[in-house]
Amino acid sequence: MQRVWSGSPFEEKAGYCRAIRSGNHIWVAATAPFLDDGSIAGVGDMKAQTTRCLEIIAEAVTELGSDISHVTATRMFVTDITRTAELSDAHREFFADHPPAASLVEVSALVHPDLLIEIEAEAVVEDD
Repeated sequence: MQRVWSGSPFEEKAGYCRAIRSGNHIWVAATAPFLDDGSIAGVGDMKAQTTRCLEIIAEAVTELGSDISHVTATRMFVTDITRTAELSDAHREFFADHPPAASLVEVSALVHPDLLIEIEAEAVVEDD
């Protein structure tokens, strides 16, 4: 098994890694739109936060030997489902010609009040 970390302080505090690969399958933990300095990307901007989550996911998947085009599923957790159009724009733009299966769930809160979205993902590593 291979594991990767994004450097989020929550990974160490809560005892998890950003993503794990077993065989040709990759699971990416729920990913929030944190920047490298610990601040939140795009406060108040659903599209910017969605894009940042997907960037972090793409980095993890790539580090584990796949790429964003092999993401098979995303699960998006949002605090305001009425803003679906904004996150859908970012999701569609990011995945372009290789859309994954996707789920969208509204939750009452995320780990920080400025977070609008968290995304988890699954991917495969294609055989050579």
